[in-house]
Amino acid sequence: MTKQEFFEHCLKTYGTTPDYPFGDGLETAVFRHKDNRKWYALLMKLSRRKFGLDSDELIYVVNLKVPMELSCSFGVEDGVYPAYHMNKLHWVSVLLPDATDDVVRFLVSVSFELTEKKKKRVQN
Repeated sequence: MTKQEFFEHCLKTYGTTPDYPFGDGLETAVFRHKDNRKWYALLMKLSRRKFGLDSDELIYVVNLKVPMELSCSFGVEDGVYPAYHMNKLHWVSVLLPDATDDVVRFLVSVSFELTEKKKKRVQN
């Protein structure tokens, strides 16, 4: 999945557009919920070397929130790594050129749901 395809997926599926809070020349984008402003995705341009790979190629990587039990279900063969620069128990980094579109869409969906505003329980 390309950066542009990722942006289009987030807009079409969740109605969200990128936010650029870091002022780094549009290289780091945050995707937030409209109601609670929580991040569900962080897109960055990083070197493959940051993930222990023997390459300085710059690629787009997206950090996504996942439940702990799911973080071990994916691996480098899926293009999914422990999160770069975030809590590795709750976040993963997905290398967009290496992951299939299905894996990216699934993990974005999981992250979106985990970061949604919690619904209040109605007591009878």
